[in-house]
Amino acid sequence: MAYTINDECISCGACSSGCPSEAITEGDSKYVIDAGKCVDCGACADICPVSAPQAG
Repeated sequence: MAYTINDECISCGACSSGCPSEAITEGDSKYVIDAGKCVDCGACADICPVSAPQAG
């Protein structure tokens, strides 16, 4: 199941640059994960300073 980014996101971009499948892009108020591209590796959760990415 794909990861999602919760409202704790501070839009720092760390998750996007750390995503090996390029599934994360900047949204209007926070970064978003494309569920079709997410490979559930957890790299985004490991690098996020506020633990915004969560396993789906």
